[in-house]
Amino acid sequence: MSFGFCDLFAGIGGMRLALESAGGICVFSSEWDKWAQRTYQANFGDVPAGDVTKIDARDIPDFRVLSAGFPCQPFSLAGVSKRISQGRSSGFGDPTQGTLFFDVKRIIAAKRPDAFLLENVKNLKAHDCGNTFRVIMSSLGGDLGYDVHHAVLDSYPLVPQRRERIFIVGFRRPARFSFPEVPRGVTALGDILEADVPDKYTLTEGTWNCMVRHAERHAAKGNGFGYWIASLDGPARTLLARYYKDGAPVLIPQEGRRPRRLTPRECARLMGFDDSFKIVCGDPKAYKQFGNSVVVPLVSLVAKAMVSAMESGDRPEPGLFD
Repeated sequence: MSFGFCDLFAGIGGMRLALESAGGICVFSSEWDKWAQRTYQANFGDVPAGDVTKIDARDIPDFRVLSAGFPCQPFSLAGVSKRISQGRSSGFGDPTQGTLFFDVKRIIAAKRPDAFLLENVKNLKAHDCGNTFRVIMSSLGGDLGYDVHHAVLDSYPLVPQRRERIFIVGFRRPARFSFPEVPRGVTALGDILEADVPDKYTLTEGTWNCMVRHAERHAAKGNGFGYWIASLDGPARTLLARYYKDGAPVLIPQEGRRPRRLTPRECARLMGFDDSFKIVCGDPKAYKQFGNSVVVPLVSLVAKAMVSAMESGDRPEPGLFD
């Protein structure tokens, strides 16, 4: 089954790759970050529309499936902690990012797609004692009348990274849908490492000493903050957008040398992008782009389960690539 889809908060196209693997044809995409737009264009040949808040739903071609990995920073554990420390609101109290979910709702309400696929951080369910998630579910199910399903899925062992994310799937008509089991895949971090890595990825003596001192200070206070040197036989910790700062969340051990950062290509592999995917920005922006992306093969599994549910239900209206 082929179907048209709309790719909101497109990033560098992880959702697009996943939906294309399930038979989708992208009819519209939106992404405001110019560097992500550049990577998206290099890989797909078109430039996403910009700020979603300025997009009129009437200007979007008809489609059957909407995908959106709407911004997670206001809901993530790190994002909430940072905003509290700065005296700022989080979640729907954030004056910019937190309200972007309602643009997703606005476009779903106007276009009435057969299905939607949303992705966010696991902490979305717990944020504000569950109130944020209740608003989202009420908006999608109660206000819009969709048959809504949700689950927290971990990308490991499909890829060698522990990355728990919540997926919210909705159908305009009741559907026989269940989230897929995550099969085994590349389970060891060592399996995705490059053979020849330039010296620039090895931490400088100054950076490494600073990390050690930082970790020691937090350990003395009973905190768990600090760097993490990975085991190559198991999965990496979650790759974060902040990886570009120092690489501390996932460091690769090197015998007889200081540890090193992952390369951007290794980050791409951790997120399930194959080696044909073009990396066209410098390292800092590439790290941020992959840290903000989705795990492509995991989303592909969910997308294919959605298509199966759509095929097994009532036939949709014809005309949208069907």
